[in-house]
Amino acid sequence: MTAHPETAGHTRKATPPDAHQRSQRSQRRRAAWADGHSRTIVSPLELKSRWGKRIYWTVLAAVLSVFTFVFVFPLYWMVTGAMKSGEEIARMPPTPWPKDPDFSVFADAWELFDVGLLLKNTLFYAVGAWLFALAVDVTAAYALSKLRPMFGNVILGAMLATLMIPPIVVMIPAYITVTDVPVFGWHLLNTPWAIWFPVAANGFNIFLLKRFFDSIPDEILEAAEIDGVPPWRVLVSIILPISRPILGVVSIFTIVLVFKDFVWPLLVLPDSGKMTISVGLSQTAGQVTQNQVMAGLVMASIPMIIVFFLFQRSIMAGLTAGSLKG
Repeated sequence: MTAHPETAGHTRKATPPDAHQRSQRSQRRRAAWADGHSRTIVSPLELKSRWGKRIYWTVLAAVLSVFTFVFVFPLYWMVTGAMKSGEEIARMPPTPWPKDPDFSVFADAWELFDVGLLLKNTLFYAVGAWLFALAVDVTAAYALSKLRPMFGNVILGAMLATLMIPPIVVMIPAYITVTDVPVFGWHLLNTPWAIWFPVAANGFNIFLLKRFFDSIPDEILEAAEIDGVPPWRVLVSIILPISRPILGVVSIFTIVLVFKDFVWPLLVLPDSGKMTISVGLSQTAGQVTQNQVMAGLVMASIPMIIVFFLFQRSIMAGLTAGSLKG
């Protein structure tokens, strides 16, 4: 049975508008649902208004200013305190800026604390710890990520579990170990090895490196294996050149750890000629004035501040480099 041409034409013309209207209603419902489930304290429309933008930027500037003040103020107080006299430091209420800045205190502190020797010792320990950390952490992460040994996940879990233990808890067993290394019987006190060995194995660094190595496509390594390249050559020639961002992060973390550590070097390096700068500044603190101590602390902070400003972009790039696999 054939429909009338006019009726058929009318049906064909009426159907598309109805479908279009239903589609629009469906889109409006989905938009309303999404808006209702993504609402926060302040709606996006209120933020786009003139007063909304003003309030938003005012609150943001206030929060950033407060946090910046909290983190930067101790450094500012240390620098200004070094240039004050002893009487001005003890004055109450304290003065925000030295009345007569004295820059000669930095030269006095350099000689009193022998900052040159302390910085040389600390740099030597930091470079050695950096080399050992890269050798141990990179090979461990490469084995766990690409070689996939038996019980690899269990080993990684045990390494990460060590991050949950407070360092002070394992300090006594570690001290006993370096005084008499099991099996070998080595006595490592007053030697750089007492600093290098504990820093070399770091579960957090291994985790960061493994996460980055996991993001490297396996096809690259499979092609190298087909060509007969041994695993160690794959690590040196392929993995390491690709992993420069994360290697930079691990290097910075290791160097900063050696520079800022205090309790462990105090235990294992009692010789005054082998102390790190953090320990050396504390040994003569009772024999010098407070502004000289502050001046020594300022000079001890300068190397790490320079490292931060030079490599702050590398830190963020390395931490996010392995977040997406592809």
